[in-house]
Amino acid sequence: MTQGNELVVAALSGGVDSATAAGLLVEQGHRVVGMTMRLYDARGTAASSGGRCCGPRDVEDARAVCAHLGIPFYVVDLAAEFSAAVVDDFVEAYLAGETPNPCVKCNQHIKFTPLLERARAIGADVLVTGHYAQILAAGPGGDGHELRRGLDAGKDQSYFLFSMPAHELGSVRFPLGGMTKHEVRAHALRLGLPNATKDESQEICFVPDGDYAGFVSAQALRRGRTLPVAGNILDQDGAVVGRHEGAHRFTIGQHRGLGNLSTKDKLYVTAVDPARAEVRVGPRSAAERRELVIRDLRWLAPARDTLDATVQVRHRGTPIVATIVIDGDRAIVQLAEATVAAPGQAAVIYDADRVLAGGWLA
Repeated sequence: MTQGNELVVAALSGGVDSATAAGLLVEQGHRVVGMTMRLYDARGTAASSGGRCCGPRDVEDARAVCAHLGIPFYVVDLAAEFSAAVVDDFVEAYLAGETPNPCVKCNQHIKFTPLLERARAIGADVLVTGHYAQILAAGPGGDGHELRRGLDAGKDQSYFLFSMPAHELGSVRFPLGGMTKHEVRAHALRLGLPNATKDESQEICFVPDGDYAGFVSAQALRRGRTLPVAGNILDQDGAVVGRHEGAHRFTIGQHRGLGNLSTKDKLYVTAVDPARAEVRVGPRSAAERRELVIRDLRWLAPARDTLDATVQVRHRGTPIVATIVIDGDRAIVQLAEATVAAPGQAAVIYDADRVLAGGWLA
């Protein structure tokens, strides 16, 4: 961590984790300034009033935390940037039949560089967040900093952080990375934080009700886009086994919410074709792959041409041993075992608990 009495900015989401990180810094003698992002516009289109991260209610929760801690509080309006970089990408990905991860996009474009710029404008060189991950100085023979998994495996957020700018690792601190969630909650209660018992967010912040398809439909209509149309659900032989109300309602590997199919077999979505308004289903094995292509590769470690590592394709997914060949900004991945992997999902490459690189499944 930084030396005591140094000026640092704490990024506050309104939740208990970021509030606890700020509280611990104050307790350690740092001069802390709280900053919260406003991610909604006047119509509430980016994050509704019921949102779980940086919505209106969360901004007020963050304000209350800063008042309790006796630290300055600033609100940074990033609604336009958030809508363009995160919400628009989310909508377009679903319309294209992909499975986006908006939290990764937010970390890439919104949470770090813009807040660090504002931190430096007030004389602070360090940004602190409540993420469950660790940033460590590189080991012997290395330089710079390394992003590693958080101590609490159940809360580890390193998967979402591969997209943060590599050159900013040295300016970011994650005080909770070496703690468990239970320990963090205990600190929040001990510090008397006004949001110490606040529930955790479970859904995407701008779709708090979890109705992704409804949100995408509404946003497509707002943008003057052609709404996804109803179509057929086909089995692996091309036979029609059901109908759907829009291909944007499905993602590779999905097995719930398939409607009334003319079969009692347990089926999974194996392909989504928005252009034809078709969704294909089949056994789980038909949705699995052993070879992956990761596009738009971003490195948080020195780039390599080939490597043996593990690859994780879902936040809660198990890392899978893989052999990887790098081709420009793509990684060709051979997995030791097959897994369900949807185009558009984030894929992260690890060496043990260190994040090496990540990108998006083609």
